[in-house]
Amino acid sequence: MGEILISAAEEGKFDLRHRDDQDRGDLITYVETEEAERIARFDDGEKYRPLKTAPNLRHGWRLILADVSAVRLALDGFYPGRIAALLAYENDALLTSSLRETLARQTGIYRVAARITKGDANDLVARFCRSDGGCLRTIRWPQDQAGGVASSLLPMAKFDPGYDQTARGESTVPLLCQEACNLLVAAARGVVKSTAG
Repeated sequence: MGEILISAAEEGKFDLRHRDDQDRGDLITYVETEEAERIARFDDGEKYRPLKTAPNLRHGWRLILADVSAVRLALDGFYPGRIAALLAYENDALLTSSLRETLARQTGIYRVAARITKGDANDLVARFCRSDGGCLRTIRWPQDQAGGVASSLLPMAKFDPGYDQTARGESTVPLLCQEACNLLVAAARGVVKSTAG
C-alpha cells in the first residue's frame, strides 16, 4: 500500500516496512500501531511531511504487528482516511467532489482559490498531484461538473486504481483521492494571487 510493504512475520504476525527496505536487516523495530503516525511525520531528512501520501516516507524502520486489526490501524496512521476511502470505493459508495466544487466551498483567505482559471487548474493539478514527487493517491475526482479527468496533463494511469503509483509495477492497494486536498487548495490560492497582478 503506497510505499509500505506488508508481509507475514513470525508467529502469525505482520511485518510493515518501507518497500525500499524489503531486504534490509538493520531496521529499527517497533511494535505499537501508534508508531505509524510518528514514522510518517518526517522524511529521511527529518523534514515535516504535510502530505502523508507524498512519495517521501521515511526509511529504516519495521513495524511488527499482532493481527489484521492492528495493521489496519497502522495503515490509517501512515495514510489517514485511505482505508475508509478504499472500502467505500469497493462498495460503490465513494463520493467525490470536483475541484470546482471543493474550491467553491472555501471561505476566508482561501475563497480566492475558486477564481483559478481552467488552464491554470489543469497545470497546477499536473504539477502538484503527479505521482513522481507529488502524491501517490489515485485521483477519482474530475476538474469540474462536466466530468473528465482532473488534469489532461497527467498520464491516464494517475486515475487508474489498478496502477501502482510508485511506478514499480507491483500489485498494490490503491490510495484513492476523492477530492482536492487542503494543500492543493492552498496552492490554487497561490496561483490566483500570483496572477492577480
